[in-house]
Amino acid sequence: MRFLLDTCAVLWLAGDGSNLTEATVVDLQLPQNEVFVSAITSAELACLVRKNKIELPAHWRRWFRDAIEKNGWVVLPIDLEKIEEAYSLPGEFHSDPADRVLVATARLDKLTLVTGDQKILDYPHVQATR
Repeated sequence: MRFLLDTCAVLWLAGDGSNLTEATVVDLQLPQNEVFVSAITSAELACLVRKNKIELPAHWRRWFRDAIEKNGWVVLPIDLEKIEEAYSLPGEFHSDPADRVLVATARLDKLTLVTGDQKILDYPHVQATR
């Protein structure tokens, strides 16, 4: 399987992963599965730190790069196709730009989005899990 982590999943996996289902944590650790993060996650981390919504043990940039390296996650860039998809999603979807990019990325790259966001989990046009 191929997974895309949203920002909350990145944070949870850096901790004890307890906010994810046990099955998802197991799947993410299987060597045959691929785990990706979007470049948009770095922006979300920066915003969360700036707004004092999270505190990281290192600068957000260093912390995120260390998490990527430690876990072997592959970073996916944001390109024109993803932005076009993000603002052409079918049906009703909320307006958060980062969530739109994550959903678009998952759809275009055929990834299962790992998230705790109920709006994404309920969105019928993307494969998502907690």
